[in-house]
Amino acid sequence: MKSVLTIVSVQEAYDDLLRRTLARLPCELARLIYLASLRDYNTAKYHHDGLSDRFSPEIAAQALALAHRDSFAKVAALPLQDLVKQMMSYLQSSHEDYVDVLRAWWRLEPYRMAIPMNANPNVAALFISNVKLALAILPRVLPTALPCPSAASPLP
Repeated sequence: MKSVLTIVSVQEAYDDLLRRTLARLPCELARLIYLASLRDYNTAKYHHDGLSDRFSPEIAAQALALAHRDSFAKVAALPLQDLVKQMMSYLQSSHEDYVDVLRAWWRLEPYRMAIPMNANPNVAALFISNVKLALAILPRVLPTALPCPSAASPLP
């Protein structure tokens, strides 16, 4: 009986997360980046104080992991044109200069941190490839022309 309650609680926490938090983000890519940011880089454990307070830290972590996997699957399956649109939306919603964000994405590849643990390696490789292609396209469609990064450009 306890496992049934846990499954129901995880689903309730997941639904709460979708309704209260994720629905406010402008696109699926923004949701993916947000969810990945809730995962500790050292332990790969998810943390969300509000969700933990309403449910429990364990249930919250399971709901966050589920949401992360779902969001990643959606973004990884996007056609390239749609991924470029999502990246534009993400950049426009950011409070940072998009030139700085793109430069960091080109040089540091932080989008790799958006891949969930135990993701299918082929899907992860497709995601990385598509993000790199989208990054090459973005300077041609954004209002200000940006130089494409060179392979020899040094890390900051």
